Amino acid sequence: MKQIILFSLLLSTLSATRQDPKIELDEFMDDWHAAAGQANYDDYFGPMDESFVFLGTAPGERWSKADFSKFSKPYFDAGKAWDFKASNRTWNFSKNKKIAWFDEDLDTWMEGCRGSGILQKKKGNWAIVYYNLTVLVENEKIKEFIELRKEEI
Repeated sequence: MKQIILFSLLLSTLSATRQDPKIELDEFMDDWHAAAGQANYDDYFGPMDESFVFLGTAPGERWSKADFSKFSKPYFDAGKAWDFKASNRTWNFSKNKKIAWFDEDLDTWMEGCRGSGILQKKKGNWAIVYYNLTVLVENEKIKEFIELRKEEI
């Protein structure tokens, strides 16, 4: 009888883990970031919906999937894409669980950054439809940052 109870508890724990969309989507996003770190073009661009939009850190940097892919391809081909490690990711879901949005802290070559995004479940599969990458600037340093932005390159 003890074995049956233990087996039932194990099954219910495994089932609950599989059904938790946060765990599934954390893995999905971690794999997406890892694909860039490994310069794996197909695994990075594959999860993006055709309507995907990427907002980068530079003013005016708003990319469609096609434009971002074209811009990024030489980096991936050279084996030198970016390597972002996410932490502190927070998820929210629509009532029907087909739209998820998140924010995450990122360790990058630019030091601390933050990413936020939106995923949509279509035909049973998640796709990234939006990602926004921002560089973090402490409030105490914002005036100095503004002055740096005003400098001519």
